[in-house]
Amino acid sequence: MRIISICPSNTELLAFLGAEHLLVGVDDFSDWPASVHGLPKLGPDLNIDMDKLEALHPDLVLASLSVPGMERNVEALMERNIPHLVLDPQSLTDIAEDLRTVAKAIGMDASSILAEYEQTIKNLRERTAKVEQPKLVYWEWWPKPIFSPGGTNWLTEISELTGARNCFGDKDTANYQAEWQEVIDIDPDAILLAWVGIMTSKVKPALVRKRDGFTGMKAQDAIHIMEEELYCRPSPRLLEGAIKLGQLLHPELYSDIELPSFLQVKSAT
Repeated sequence: MRIISICPSNTELLAFLGAEHLLVGVDDFSDWPASVHGLPKLGPDLNIDMDKLEALHPDLVLASLSVPGMERNVEALMERNIPHLVLDPQSLTDIAEDLRTVAKAIGMDASSILAEYEQTIKNLRERTAKVEQPKLVYWEWWPKPIFSPGGTNWLTEISELTGARNCFGDKDTANYQAEWQEVIDIDPDAILLAWVGIMTSKVKPALVRKRDGFTGMKAQDAIHIMEEELYCRPSPRLLEGAIKLGQLLHPELYSDIELPSFLQVKSAT
């Protein structure tokens, strides 16, 4: 098959299925695993060059509505009658289902990866059961205007999986536009910066420290830069992010946990 992925999380799904060799093109932001670096780039995930995509004669294009604005690409694929599959993961369960769905669409077996994936979640939950006092955390997707994950976003689940609680987990939305005063009033134990599409080297905690009311917050000495690629993409790599988060917040419970083999292999490529 000739497959095109137009968002990073779908590229990563294919890699975990051992099917990245089927890719003939990807969006500009797909950067993992390293084997995709030499593939034709089709533009940013929200501005895909459809003429270039069509010229690659794909048998299947993988899109995802977890990326706000991806609907335009889906409409263009429909208009051109290009075979495509649209995913919309918001949880770890959704990601498991997407692995099954994509595996079926390309004629591969996902049972091995799913077994390791589900066992990793089970192992994390067993440790989290020992957490006596969950940490209240504030996740920041974007600094201005402020966006934070709501209750239907995977980061609320990742937080709970590692002995924490998303301070906006009660919001019935995937993305919540917050006011900084709300964060001050909540006064979280930790501030976690995972700015979408921004490399960790470009994230600037100083911007947060300059905000009115920051001085005196419980989290003024607990502001952390989190890798965008481990927390902002709905792929199995979220479990690597979960392990790192657990080690950050509760080192006494998570310090000795190792990456499962399926993450070690792909992270080394």
